[in-house]
Amino acid sequence: MTHPGEITRRGLLRRIGLTAFVAGPGAGLLSACATAGTGAEPAPAPSITASADARNPFGVDARKPLEVVIFSGGYGDAYARELHQELYKKAFPGVTIEHNATQQIGTQLRPRFVAGDVPDVLNNSGPESMDLAALAAENHLADLTPLFDAPSIDDPARRVRDTITPAVIDNAKIDGKDLVLNYTVSHRALWYDAALFASMGWAVPTTWAEFTALGEQAKKEGIALFAYPGQKGPYYQLWNLLYTAAKIGGNQVIVDIDNLAEGAWNAGPVKQAVTAWAEIQAKYGEKSYFGLDHTQTQVKHLRHEVLFYPVGSWIENEMAKDKPDDFEYAIAPIPDVTAADTMPYGAIQVGVGENFVVGAKGENPQGGLEYLRIMLSKEGARGFTERTRNLTVVNGAAEGLDLPAGLMSAARAQDSAGANIITEARFEGWYKELFDYGTAQTNAVMAGRITPERFCADLQEKADAVKNDASVPKQTRSR
Repeated sequence: MTHPGEITRRGLLRRIGLTAFVAGPGAGLLSACATAGTGAEPAPAPSITASADARNPFGVDARKPLEVVIFSGGYGDAYARELHQELYKKAFPGVTIEHNATQQIGTQLRPRFVAGDVPDVLNNSGPESMDLAALAAENHLADLTPLFDAPSIDDPARRVRDTITPAVIDNAKIDGKDLVLNYTVSHRALWYDAALFASMGWAVPTTWAEFTALGEQAKKEGIALFAYPGQKGPYYQLWNLLYTAAKIGGNQVIVDIDNLAEGAWNAGPVKQAVTAWAEIQAKYGEKSYFGLDHTQTQVKHLRHEVLFYPVGSWIENEMAKDKPDDFEYAIAPIPDVTAADTMPYGAIQVGVGENFVVGAKGENPQGGLEYLRIMLSKEGARGFTERTRNLTVVNGAAEGLDLPAGLMSAARAQDSAGANIITEARFEGWYKELFDYGTAQTNAVMAGRITPERFCADLQEKADAVKNDASVPKQTRSR
């Protein structure tokens, strides 16, 4: 018998999204788990002891195969097949690597985690990403501390942690443990075509009044001021709402949301942000975009049917095959919503993303850690940037590269922002059920089916439910 507040294994599995396998026709999948259905503590993750050999600090057995699962989204998967895996094979001649690429991470991986058949390396990204906090609670994620403390491939006298941006370490932690590697640096704001603006004589708006005035001009040209994909990508707009709230009220707004603080979703800046964007959608948007996925919406953006699109700096590579030669991606900060915004114009979100984890209970976690160490070498990072046109967290790896216009625009925007960087919302990884709910409610409020006040109240109610759910491991942040 369990007692109130006790975390049950069913509760943990529910966090991973596997309740159906416990109670439904697929319950047999649990037979491979030693603790399945018993309520017992999950088996601990095997520990990895560092080796004295700087060339093989995790003691990788070259005879063991390695399995790598990659989310084949905006970055594709060629960087893994053609670069990182080839570097791993070079380090361990004769090794076998099983490479799997998919856009359905959750659909394909959830049954495998239940069965105990997990990959060694997982690129956990996209709309079906796994609930990492729940996986951590089940001890499925390998501790990355040995990775961060290992000697760098480029300079064995330096630790890996000293060669990467500090934000990686800040964002690696789940329940105080280093479990996640975020590999890319991304810039999230509003994206537009600088060439179109130049040809039309339009200036990038810095205030909300200028933003709406441009909306009127765009409407005369048959162009929507703003759009986001209502299918397979509405979380882009949830990010945009959160970043706008931080622009108005400061980063503490997002910190409070992440910490499940009382009344965080009902805070004034959140309501102001949601109200402002709902009004933009009603006046200058187009309802058909609620039925489109991200690729369809991004093609319309390239065709000048939309002026501003809320997304990250991966967009340029993602749409490289469709982008007309005369389209010039550029980044625009969120305009000042009020005259008293806490963060000045120019503030943008710069963060680390595209997370990778190592399966602690996989066949080759030592190989998984070494694979990530190879990714964090300058050769691995520079090659990633060359193939994807996106920056990594490895310091100096992209020096001297000829970067595309959009990435150069993002770099300039980051320089202009200085210390005015909007923080990322970590509850996306901490409390995926809350984030997914917020994504659905974003469509509802932007389509006018609920009011901004109802949106905030509903999200607060959901956040409180998560806070009071003892089966959900809780995380906190101070900044």
